[in-house]
Amino acid sequence: MSVGELYSQCTRVWIPDPDEVWRSAELTKDYKDGDKSLQLRLEDETILDYPIDVQRNQLPFLRNPDILVGENDLTALSYLHEPAVLHNLKVRFLESNHIYTYCGIVLVAINPYEQLPIYGQDVIYAYSGQNMGDMDPHIFAVAEEAYKQMARDEKNQSIIVSGESGAGKTVSAKYAMRYFATVGGSASEANIEEKVLASSPIMEAIGNAKTTRNDNSSRFGKYIQIGFDKRYHIIGANMRTYLLEKSRVVFQADDERNYHIFYQLCAAAGLPEFKELALTSAEDFFYTSQGGDTSIEGVDDAEDFEKTRQAFTLLGVKESHQMSIFKIIASILHLGSVAIQAERDGDSCSISPQDEHLSNFCQLLGVEHSQMEHWLCHRKLVTTSETYVKTMSLQQVINARNALAKHIYAQLFGWIVEHINKALHTSLKQHSFIGVLDIYGFETFEVNSFEQFCINYANEKLQQQFNSHVFKLEQEEYMKEQIPWTLIDFYDNQPCIDLIEAKLGILDLLDEECKVPKGTDQNWAQKLYDRHSSSQHFQKPRMSNTAFIIVHFADKVEYLSDGFLEKNRDTVYEEQINILKASKFPLVADLFHDDKDPVPATTPGKGSFSKINVRSARPPMKVSNKEHKKTVGHQFRTSLHLLMETLNATTPHYVRCIKPNDEKLPFHFDPKRAVQQLRACGVLETIRISAAGYPSRWAYHDFFNRYRVLVKKRELANTDKKAICRSVLENLIKDPDKFQFGRTKIFFRAGQVAYLEKLRADKFRTATIMIQKTVRGWLQKVKYRRLKGATLTLQRYCRGYLARRLAEHLRRTRAAVVLQKHYRMQRARQAYQRVRRAAVVIQAFTRAMFVRRTYRQVLMEHKATTIQKHVRGWMARRHFRRLRDAAIVIQCAFRMLKARRELKALRIEARSAEHLKRLNVGMENKVVQLQRKIDEQNKEFKTLSEQLSVTTSTYTMEVERLKKELVHYQQSPGEDTSLRLQEEVESLRTELQRAHSERKILEDTHSREKDELRKRVADLEQENALLKDEKEQLNNQILCQSKDEFAQNSVKENLLMKRELEEERSRYQNLVKEYSQLEQRYDNLRDEMTIIKQTPGHRRNPSNQSSLESDSNYPSISTSEIGDTEDALQQVEEIGLEKAAMDMTVFLKLQKRVRELEQERKKLQVQLEKREQQDSKKVQAEPPQTDIDLDPDADLAYNSLKRQELESENKKLKNDLNELRKAVADQATQNNSSHGSPDSYSLLLNQLKLAHEELEVRKEEVLILRTQIVSADQRRLASRNAEPNINARSSWPNSEKHVDQEDAIEAYHGVCQTNSKTEDWGYLNEDGELGLAYQGLKQVARLLEAQLQAQSLEHEEEVERLKAQLEALKEEMDKQQQTFCQTLLLSPEAQVEFGIQQEISRLTNENLDLKELVEKLEKNERKLKKQLKIYMKKAQDLEAAQALAHSERKRHELNRQVTVQRKEKDFQGMLEYHKEDEALLIRNLVTDLKPQMLSGTVPCLPAYILYMCIRHADYTNDDLKVHSLLTSTINGIKKVLKKHNDDFEMTSFWLSNTCRLLHCLKQYSGDEGFMTQNTAKQNEHCLKNFDLTEYRQVLSDLSIQIYQQLIKIAEGVLQPMIVSAMLENESIQGLSGVKPTGYRKRSSSMADGDNSYCLEAIIRQMNAFHTVMCDQGLDPEIILQVFKQLFYMINAVTLNNLLLRKDVCSWSTGMQLRYNISQLEEWLRGRNLHQSGAVQTMEPLIQAAQLLQLKKKTQEDAEAICSLCTSLSTQQIVKILNLYTPLNEFEERVTVAFIRTIQAQLQERNDPQQLLLDAKHMFPVLFPFNPSSLTMDSIHIPACLNLEFLNEV
Repeated sequence: MSVGELYSQCTRVWIPDPDEVWRSAELTKDYKDGDKSLQLRLEDETILDYPIDVQRNQLPFLRNPDILVGENDLTALSYLHEPAVLHNLKVRFLESNHIYTYCGIVLVAINPYEQLPIYGQDVIYAYSGQNMGDMDPHIFAVAEEAYKQMARDEKNQSIIVSGESGAGKTVSAKYAMRYFATVGGSASEANIEEKVLASSPIMEAIGNAKTTRNDNSSRFGKYIQIGFDKRYHIIGANMRTYLLEKSRVVFQADDERNYHIFYQLCAAAGLPEFKELALTSAEDFFYTSQGGDTSIEGVDDAEDFEKTRQAFTLLGVKESHQMSIFKIIASILHLGSVAIQAERDGDSCSISPQDEHLSNFCQLLGVEHSQMEHWLCHRKLVTTSETYVKTMSLQQVINARNALAKHIYAQLFGWIVEHINKALHTSLKQHSFIGVLDIYGFETFEVNSFEQFCINYANEKLQQQFNSHVFKLEQEEYMKEQIPWTLIDFYDNQPCIDLIEAKLGILDLLDEECKVPKGTDQNWAQKLYDRHSSSQHFQKPRMSNTAFIIVHFADKVEYLSDGFLEKNRDTVYEEQINILKASKFPLVADLFHDDKDPVPATTPGKGSFSKINVRSARPPMKVSNKEHKKTVGHQFRTSLHLLMETLNATTPHYVRCIKPNDEKLPFHFDPKRAVQQLRACGVLETIRISAAGYPSRWAYHDFFNRYRVLVKKRELANTDKKAICRSVLENLIKDPDKFQFGRTKIFFRAGQVAYLEKLRADKFRTATIMIQKTVRGWLQKVKYRRLKGATLTLQRYCRGYLARRLAEHLRRTRAAVVLQKHYRMQRARQAYQRVRRAAVVIQAFTRAMFVRRTYRQVLMEHKATTIQKHVRGWMARRHFRRLRDAAIVIQCAFRMLKARRELKALRIEARSAEHLKRLNVGMENKVVQLQRKIDEQNKEFKTLSEQLSVTTSTYTMEVERLKKELVHYQQSPGEDTSLRLQEEVESLRTELQRAHSERKILEDTHSREKDELRKRVADLEQENALLKDEKEQLNNQILCQSKDEFAQNSVKENLLMKRELEEERSRYQNLVKEYSQLEQRYDNLRDEMTIIKQTPGHRRNPSNQSSLESDSNYPSISTSEIGDTEDALQQVEEIGLEKAAMDMTVFLKLQKRVRELEQERKKLQVQLEKREQQDSKKVQAEPPQTDIDLDPDADLAYNSLKRQELESENKKLKNDLNELRKAVADQATQNNSSHGSPDSYSLLLNQLKLAHEELEVRKEEVLILRTQIVSADQRRLASRNAEPNINARSSWPNSEKHVDQEDAIEAYHGVCQTNSKTEDWGYLNEDGELGLAYQGLKQVARLLEAQLQAQSLEHEEEVERLKAQLEALKEEMDKQQQTFCQTLLLSPEAQVEFGIQQEISRLTNENLDLKELVEKLEKNERKLKKQLKIYMKKAQDLEAAQALAHSERKRHELNRQVTVQRKEKDFQGMLEYHKEDEALLIRNLVTDLKPQMLSGTVPCLPAYILYMCIRHADYTNDDLKVHSLLTSTINGIKKVLKKHNDDFEMTSFWLSNTCRLLHCLKQYSGDEGFMTQNTAKQNEHCLKNFDLTEYRQVLSDLSIQIYQQLIKIAEGVLQPMIVSAMLENESIQGLSGVKPTGYRKRSSSMADGDNSYCLEAIIRQMNAFHTVMCDQGLDPEIILQVFKQLFYMINAVTLNNLLLRKDVCSWSTGMQLRYNISQLEEWLRGRNLHQSGAVQTMEPLIQAAQLLQLKKKTQEDAEAICSLCTSLSTQQIVKILNLYTPLNEFEERVTVAFIRTIQAQLQERNDPQQLLLDAKHMFPVLFPFNPSSLTMDSIHIPACLNLEFLNEV
């Protein structure tokens, strides 16, 4: 390929530019050999004639194709040169905002001066485990590569971070350490990774300062070694520091600051604990105010100081040591502000004794004030003979003071570093380490001194090591690919290094000059001129005799020799140091002791590569003997050699930090500064080395996929891709030196890939033109046909229009004629209708007049007939009444006659002997007693008769008087009688009218009051209705006003509540997960301790701790097992408050119980008061003598009754005892040979004893009751006899007695009927009827009285209860009214919220009441069941004993053997086992069980077997057995899962069995909520005695742990496949094209790579998962959740890789993703899993694929993207657009303006700041209740389980 072909028209080139360094231009004319200039067109359309150096033939650099611009790796560029590198970095930094770029083995990091969200935990996890070329460039990728190589190659690693001040070295090193701390977290509890990160704030405080280039510039170098163990967990760390800039302590340039710690301490000076430091503002101290402004914008020194103190505390620095450190730092500030006064002679100085700062300095350091004051102004000269004390000048004193301040700070800095290393040190053996070197980059200033010389010397050494490493890697790559190795010429800076460190080099001459007593900087510079003037790397400036120039690899640097000797000596006077050694503070004295040994830096690891002795870079400081003191240059050279030895023994990884501008502007790129740093940091050297060989490297597979369009058709028939590539290259590139064929790759010289891209583009352009030509012709033909068809259509429509217009005219003409005809007809019809209506009206009025006349006549006749009818009816009714009254009188007389006859017959019958005998049966023995009572009744009768006779005589006299008056009236004249009668009638009428009027008034009053009450009630109801209406109106208004808002709020609240529920469930399951992890970690640590210690002996676990308690941390108190609050309180008191669960339900129940007890107390108090009132009334009503008189009678009655009862009972018991003894003796003789006879005999004796005791108790109770009855009866009789006037009592004689007493009396009469009949009745009449009737009436009356009193008491209690309820309802109504009034004052939203709260509280109370009632009922039910079982068991035992005795008794009667056939019973679904077989059961059924053994059986068979065993233990009421079995089962499952923690089949098997066991415990728990789908047979299998609610919770948590392990295993299997299958594999062949890759090649891009997966592999794996879970009977709901989680993981991993990889963000990848997602959706539908929500979890990935395929140019495209990508965050959308890369030159890039438009439209979104999805997020799992349709008795146990010891019950 000739030069003319390359430099043809339209070719773009780079030309130098003084402002932009390089500028792009385009050739307007082909270049020909011999041309002296090029015709160029610049980007601003300016024409330029660019001259060419003909002698050197140096043409401008060619520009790479646009498709290569923005590559991740600079070595992937076809043209490798400075402008290409600069432009690629600029495009990535400004347009895509990518700050990281690879350059071969180097990571170039550009400081964005802005915080970017690319360093979170999600990004760390995204890069963890990935190959370096798989993801976009990142500091995490370099850290992961170092970590992976350390684990893979078992070799120590180093990450070298370098760059200018302000380039971001410290931040990059910090993020690298954060990555190691996260990925390699410590396995112990020491949290070494936190301490490593905590050292950063301390080192930044004491070693960082503000400079003109950086606000947080590190003024020292450090190398941090992070140690790892064999499992690659962090176990410790060590830090080495280099060349602290001590001069900054005493001097700062303008706009710079001292070290941060000084300003932080001044900012915190106001704290109480810092009062003794005597600090003020930083502006008041000389050492902190030289730079001007003492503050940094955006930095809070006080807050940073608090972080520093926290870091000190975390690293274990005591508070006393922290205070000592702060005192030393404060003393330095005071030392710098000491006022020094020069004397007049100028050779001496003095310090005022009252100097406040010197006093504070001495007080803070604990030294003597006078000595320090003296030796600050004097020095000691020691000669061989004597010692002199000499004064010093002002400048000498200031220098000595500054030297002392620097020395104190340097010693303190070293002490802090040493103690940080102690805190990070570990006693464990270090297996390997990763070192992070954060060191200063190449520096050049206007004035360069000793510090810049040392920094550049270190960079020379690092650059040499870098060059050799790059050269070595290139050589290894060529040798591995079997490419002929040719020596590549590269820059070797060994001569420059020799100039500095060789014998008689610059450092040697400097140390030699320092030893000369009167050596000066000028003499040393002159020696340099004389010695090294001939060196090509050393130059002498023309205008200076004290400066020299060194030609470094990066640039020429001029150093000023002034101050070199002083800084190299680092002189501090011995007298001042001795004063500090004598300090009374131990820390100050320890800082300056000579004999302290340095702490070893780290423990050497294993292997030859880790045998380097790593020591602290700070050598021991000896100030007492200056002859043996090492200079600073010598120390730095030694530490640098140690560093290089360490780096050479490790595998280095390079990070070069670039500072884009000096103004610290975010995302602003200064090309001049960038190029300067690229040259200095070795990036361009790497490019030059790569360009000198074969920089472009392609795998055969990738080359074939990219350039197969250049292959001829006949060559594609060959199956060997290597042969095809060889033939293509040989045909296209004629020069064989331009490429080489390696073993797996093709190597190209620079520019050859661009040439191939040009050929490929030409091929595509030719094909495109052909396609365009054909398509355009076809489009024109289609257009012609369309025009022809349109013309014919137009003609047809025009002709049709004319025809339709003619037809319309004809139709209108005919319509007009028809309209005229109808109009005329209408007018004639209207006239006719008007005449007709007038005639009809006249006729109607006439006819109506005649009809009304006829109607009146008929009405008169009808009324007359009605009057006659009513008169005749009245007369008939009057006649009927007279006849009916006469008939009634006759009937009465007849019936009276008949009744008298019957009465007479009954009396005759009563006097007969038979009747008397019948009546007197059984009463012969009672006659005497009845006679006495009858006498008493006779006396009463006589008194009553006398009263009756008196009353009768009185009535007779009154009747006689009335008769006389009647006769007198009859004898008087008739007129007077009539008048008198009329007067009486009138008076009676008036009284009647008055009574009527009064009644009317009363009725009116009553009706009026009733109406008022009704009206008031109606008003109240109306008012209530109005209030209700008003309330409804207000509610309606509220609802109307906020209907939409309330609906939205309710929807949001529902969503929020669902989200909170999901989050709460997720948090709970995360806690379960963390608990399982901690448990696993505890087991691992315990195993490790057992292995390490291996101590003999047996360790017992505490017997009082059950394994269940260790497995589940759940409260042992649950409301389902506690019946009521008393039991809850008792359990809380038993187990203690610490273990009791703070259950809100129990708390509310306790509150409610307190309220109920308070109400009961009030009720009892009221009843007590009533009882006391009744007792007081009784005491007042009854005379006290009655009890005294009746007590002896009561005692006598009691004794007599007791004696009679005892005699009768004694006889009865003797008879029973004799019979029982006889029966026992007979049974004993019959059962002599039986084994159970003693038991039966003792059983009978016990029963006899119990019966006897019970009989005694009952007898005593009966006697007491009878005594009470007798005494009460006697008191009743005595009180009745004592009444003075019997007629004064209008009710029954026992009406005042208590109900219980009367009931007792009646009971006594009912029990002792025979004795009561012997009582004296007084007398009997002649037929005995009167006494019996009277006695019967008394008993009936007494019973009625007792019932009436009982009913009255019940009524009173009911009234009291209703009153109490009424009062409670009133209080409740008052409260509700108050609440309603308060509610009306609130806002509508508050009213709704308050109403909801009230409703919730009401429902909560009701729920608690119902729950308490249910629990009480359940508790009673359990107690009754338990008692019933106990009684049933006793009854069965008794029946068995009796049956056995009966069989033994009759056995001797049988003369022949009889075979007894056992009746077979059905299997009850219970399995019995012995306690000692439990371990064997768990081993065979859980521990050693393989899922393959149960193939073909019932799914979840182990769960059913375990439940049947639990059911039998429940049936036998053995709670210990249930507890032991469930605990052993849970522990066995955990053990199996721990052993098979990567076996999906085993994990799925136990997940299904655990869930099934949980479902069985629910289904057969007896809870009606779980029994709705049970059959009657299944209900028989429910648990009877135990409530296993807590074990259900434990099993639920265990199911969660198993589910999480299942997901972890599945994700571990699928994750390696996802990226390759979803993003890299060509599901649609030929769609994607491969772009050139650089040094960081894709790991899975090889054709023969083992890591390549296709989508079918993922589908096959998920098919396997689905088959396993279905075969093992896992619930379908859980299977849906499993695949939802797996699809989310696929979505997260794929999207995260898409967001972190530029090479896959293309249109073809979007098409591949759409196809792959559709295949996954089809698989879900085929497996009936589309309802799982898995497709919704992939919505972000679907939208990302659509975003890659959408058009990205116009405003409409931006709106479409914003409306479509709702599941993607703004950062994700912008990131994808920035990463979008066209695969060929025909596709345009996304412009920056379009991306800004997208950002502007998405500003309103409140998206999270997280860029990546959390791939480790796990949805909370739900285990819905899924009852089984199987019954326990239908399950068969296979023989392969070896469970023969289980017995079917």
